[in-house]
Amino acid sequence: MAPRAFITGLSGPAITAEERAFLRASAPWGLILFKRNVEAPAQLKALVDEFRGVIGRADAPVLIDQEGGRVQRLGPPHWPAYPPGAAFGRLYDRDRTQGVAAARLGGRLIAADLAALGITVDCLPVADVPVPGSDAVIGDRAYGATPDKVAALAGAAAEGLGEGGVLPVVKHLPGHGRATADSHLRLPVVGTDRATLESTDFAAFRPLAGLPLGMTAHVVFTNLDRALPATTSATIIRHVIRGFIGFDGLLMSDDLSMGALSGGLAERTQAALAAGCDMALHCNGKLAEMQAVADAAPELAGAAARRAAAALAARRAPGALDLNAARAEFARMMDGAMGAGTVAS
Repeated sequence: MAPRAFITGLSGPAITAEERAFLRASAPWGLILFKRNVEAPAQLKALVDEFRGVIGRADAPVLIDQEGGRVQRLGPPHWPAYPPGAAFGRLYDRDRTQGVAAARLGGRLIAADLAALGITVDCLPVADVPVPGSDAVIGDRAYGATPDKVAALAGAAAEGLGEGGVLPVVKHLPGHGRATADSHLRLPVVGTDRATLESTDFAAFRPLAGLPLGMTAHVVFTNLDRALPATTSATIIRHVIRGFIGFDGLLMSDDLSMGALSGGLAERTQAALAAGCDMALHCNGKLAEMQAVADAAPELAGAAARRAAAALAARRAPGALDLNAARAEFARMMDGAMGAGTVAS
């Protein structure tokens, strides 16, 4: 069976009988993991392997949000904790070369953790550019407050992931940095003029347009589309994400179960795909919602299928790495640059 244009979650650390039947019948393109799915390395590796076995595709992508800081699904005691994007930004301010090198090495180390588990996609880097007064949902997840700095560090993190055999997902296109609300809870509305957006928020994504995968923002930009968030706005996807930014990778929605969106899950799925998203992302693991998304998602075809195939083809085998030496070097580089509650090894 050809995969359908959606990525699903699961409810817990093992696939239930009901979920197994759902996966076989619905053929999602991929799986996204959260903390509720994670207990220990062997358990998680078995879950990933079983997912691929159930849907019958050995190359089916398995995704996770492993940014560092507040957003990392894997952590101690089984995996290292990583610093948030802002820590790399602080190092970059002191020494640009070191900042870029650290972001790249951090990405490479995260990839080593993920690849050992069979996880092939990381929802990183964050290329959002926050401004004073914006909601803290991005906050220290961002690399900085200028587009050139953000693009440099985001690009380095993506390179590190790729060197480790993990595909990066750039987010949140075309920018979540100005949002004054958390889109997990309600719909943010940004009234900034287009010229300013193009020179700041959107500009950070342009050097990253060649990345294989991207994720949309549930944000309304009233000077571009007065009513619809980027995820469901054909105008923003066509003219900004595909046009001004030039992104031609596989475009997935942000989580369709988030509070920013209205309507049922089938309606949300149809709206995102009709607007130009290639893939619908659903994360919360609630089977009834998963079924509604699956029912509304068509088989991958046309440009979406081409982009999906190109994304998978971009993944390469990990290069050689002395993991212990690399972790020690990363700790040395990040010494003094990390915020409270983060470690480097």
